[in-house]
Amino acid sequence: MRIGIAVLLATLAPTIAAGQSVQVSWHAGTPRQGTFAYVVVAGNPTPVVARGTLDSLPLAFVRAPGGQLAALAVVPLGATDSVTVALVLDFAKGRTRQIVRRLPVARARFPTERLSVDPRFTRPPDSALQARIARENARARRVTEAALATPRLWSREFVRPRPTRVTSVFGIGRVFNGRVQSRHLGTDYQGETGDPVRATNRGIVELIGDFYYAGRIVYLNHGAGLVTAYLHLSEVLVAEGDTVQAGQLLGRVGASGRVTGPHLHWMVRIGRSSADGASLLALPPLERLFDQ
Repeated sequence: MRIGIAVLLATLAPTIAAGQSVQVSWHAGTPRQGTFAYVVVAGNPTPVVARGTLDSLPLAFVRAPGGQLAALAVVPLGATDSVTVALVLDFAKGRTRQIVRRLPVARARFPTERLSVDPRFTRPPDSALQARIARENARARRVTEAALATPRLWSREFVRPRPTRVTSVFGIGRVFNGRVQSRHLGTDYQGETGDPVRATNRGIVELIGDFYYAGRIVYLNHGAGLVTAYLHLSEVLVAEGDTVQAGQLLGRVGASGRVTGPHLHWMVRIGRSSADGASLLALPPLERLFDQ
């Protein structure tokens, strides 16, 4: 079985014992800013357990076929030419080692688009609206905290929430009504009101709400820090606390919140760092990571 590690760090971990070293790498090439990738730990011997962070974002390692350890990671949008991986490695016979390594990152370029929305969404909010938005943001942060405290629930392939074309990609700059600027931190899928929206993988329905900007929403906690969100829905067909499976119907496309028309806005993040869901869909499942 061939080990699918394409890019090794130029600097390897210090020797643990004579003839024994640890390698930390990306799987299959250098990722761009704002994408998902696997961090791989291998060595002689391979650690029994690995835990740690990538630029403060949690890494939840699992043992892949072949004995290597791998974790799903987000390359932050704000990363420059590299990111810091800090690990604690546990070996057999009670040995433990801490290592810090830098992994290379490729820069990404994002275009800008101009959109027209209801003017109420571009006016400065009054105190009551500011309080509402703050409450909604706090509820979303609690989903992140729950996902960080939940063991990994997802497995195998991630599936598209809709089978239709993408109408707006992740990371694009946006100017609303010629005034308000923001960055698009999700992926928009084409849809008409009432069209089905499906879960991308196994997870717990952690939050259902009707938010000012996002409209009717469903947030899924997939564990190991991973969260997906489904925005602007017309109808929600699950309840908080439900466990859903990949491909399960969550709700229906709508035009609630700040939108130009009906569509699905799909958001994916680890911790508080959002990344391109298309890059997650393109990754091989952990269960087949090294069998390629």
